[in-house]
Amino acid sequence: MPPTDASTDAATAPLTDGSPGPGEHKDPPQDTDAEDTLDLRLPGEFIAFLAGQEPEGDRSEPAAALRLTPVPPASADLLDQVGDWGPTDTPAGAFQLVPVRVERDLPLLGRWMKDPAVATFWELDGTQDLTEKHLNAQLAGDGRSVPCLGVLDGTPMSYWEIYRADLDSLARYYPARPHDTGIHILIGDIARRGQGLGSILLRSVADLVLDKRPACARVVAEPDIRNTPSVAAFLSSGFRFAAEADLPAKRAALMMRDRSLRHLL
Repeated sequence: MPPTDASTDAATAPLTDGSPGPGEHKDPPQDTDAEDTLDLRLPGEFIAFLAGQEPEGDRSEPAAALRLTPVPPASADLLDQVGDWGPTDTPAGAFQLVPVRVERDLPLLGRWMKDPAVATFWELDGTQDLTEKHLNAQLAGDGRSVPCLGVLDGTPMSYWEIYRADLDSLARYYPARPHDTGIHILIGDIARRGQGLGSILLRSVADLVLDKRPACARVVAEPDIRNTPSVAAFLSSGFRFAAEADLPAKRAALMMRDRSLRHLL
């Protein structure tokens, strides 16, 4: 994700989580945090979700072993109407997530993606068509990932992806829980980097997710382990390091912000 906070002086490094988008992950991490383990039968849940019905689970297992939430109907909004969350007050000013409109936002996002510091992790610095394809893949989906502009005091200055981590292929590589919500971030405005703004916004957006999504118990992120500004920003914004994960395009630092710990970290 884009730059980090005051813990680094790399003002030119973008706080970017290094993820071109959800759904592109590979081998499971070899070490996981024991406190995050959960016996979820994800394949069965996915099948039931696609079928639009409640998962029945493995009849050979006791009912108590299946900790699954009801699968929403096809018409449900999987992220509780991100576009209606409205602005939130932060120490840096009023901030709002505004869902992307390709015809309006593509030129700006295309410029941000061409920044060499951004391109290192997002890898969307080819033609503008590449960025457009990346956005349209989410916008044409079922709503499990919503690309947004981050608008601070009326000025677009960052790009976010809010997504259902439990319904993403990332769930194969960590002990996912129902309604886990993932975030990707990129601060596109170079002048805003290296000032601690990333940490401020990450904390605010994670808290916004927890406030607006009562079924979500934790917010998840997976920045590239090489992107030390991004990892530092997550740590200073109330996320904890859970594990390292080998994903198809990177080795990631699995970060989590827990609802139960949000007032302590």
